[in-house]
Amino acid sequence: MIENARSLNIAAGLILLVGMIYILGPLYLMLVTASQSYGAMLQNGMAWLPGDQLLANIGRIFRDTHIPVQLANSLVVAAGDALASCVLSFLAAFALVYFGARWAGIVFALILATIMLPIEIRVITTYTVAANVLSPVNGLLDFSGLNGLIARLLGAPLHLEWSVLDTHFGLIAPLVAHGTGTFLFRQTFLTLPKDLSKAARMDGAGPLRFLLDIVLPLSRTSFAALFVLIFLGGWTQYLWPLVATSTPRMQTAVVGLARLAPDEQGGVMPDFPLIMAGAFVVSIIPLVMIAVLQRYLVRGLVLSEK
Repeated sequence: MIENARSLNIAAGLILLVGMIYILGPLYLMLVTASQSYGAMLQNGMAWLPGDQLLANIGRIFRDTHIPVQLANSLVVAAGDALASCVLSFLAAFALVYFGARWAGIVFALILATIMLPIEIRVITTYTVAANVLSPVNGLLDFSGLNGLIARLLGAPLHLEWSVLDTHFGLIAPLVAHGTGTFLFRQTFLTLPKDLSKAARMDGAGPLRFLLDIVLPLSRTSFAALFVLIFLGGWTQYLWPLVATSTPRMQTAVVGLARLAPDEQGGVMPDFPLIMAGAFVVSIIPLVMIAVLQRYLVRGLVLSEK
């Protein structure tokens, strides 16, 4: 007996339609606003039909703002964060699953605990460390009494300084280590046959060859899925690039987009067509990435479940 699910299909279709309108509606308004001129926006307010100024407003973005340079910064930060996080998470999960350490469960629990400490919570301490990466060395010299000996020999204590603020490394490094990627790869490795590593050892493959020739090809979908997720997170990161950079040429595109709106309006309406054109330009790269790699994203997340 085949159940008649026509009413259920209609309800599901309506829910899907409402969801599409909810998601695509703001994108449509963004494009419509970006296609208007500033004068027309002042006279008529928000428009509901597209105008003819989209290309002109995009040209203003590339000509009159720092968004092009900031797009390059965002690409470097997001890609660097995604690649470093994937490699670090892959190696950590490989060690936890295949090396059989006694304390692997405790280590994995501590790695998962980092999920509860995002950059927004530890931004002050992260900024302090980034302002002088060598501050722990200075503290160790003071605690051990070596600075007193150095002061007697050289006339002044040793104080080392190395700031990574306003650098790409300083923007990437604090975002790399978190437990999401390790959890994803660990679940992927647990879906592989348990005797795979034993068979590799019988064939004479060491840990490195087993990692590169067997585990890595089998994990490419999870690698691609995690890369996309972390890339999107790094691309939309706002707080840390805002705190860690002080010049427009080192800021990311999301921070630069927020800078397009004046801090003190003084009764003057912001240039919303320019801002929406900037939002459109900033959104192109992540949208293209999702469209191209969506099948890897879905397959990587589904195959990692166990």
